Amino acid sequence: MRILAVLAALFVAIEHVGILVLEMFFWDHEIGREIFSMTAEESAITKTLAANQGLYNGFLAAGLFWGLLASKRDVVIFFLLCVVVAGVFGAATAKPTILFTQAAPAALALVLTLLARPRSSLG
Repeated sequence: MRILAVLAALFVAIEHVGILVLEMFFWDHEIGREIFSMTAEESAITKTLAANQGLYNGFLAAGLFWGLLASKRDVVIFFLLCVVVAGVFGAATAKPTILFTQAAPAALALVLTLLARPRSSLG
């Protein structure tokens, strides 16, 4: 179960690195406009806001990587909770599909992490 939990959390972290790249570097590019259904004018006007969002997604990914690499279950749980809350808020305020693309994978990883037996500090 622990391996599944780690893989699920790793997936969420990698997904958020991808979101960082899209929002920070490809928002005002043909790729970003197609993915986010925007015109060139819309993407140009909002590119600074999108870069800011991308940076925050990077912080979520960094927190997950930190928790996973340091084997800090509580850190992984915290950052997965952050992703779930951000995903639910994004679904309610921006685009409903965010519930399935961001919140659901994080919620699954969170459940798996909570169900996985923590490593013993004795070895």
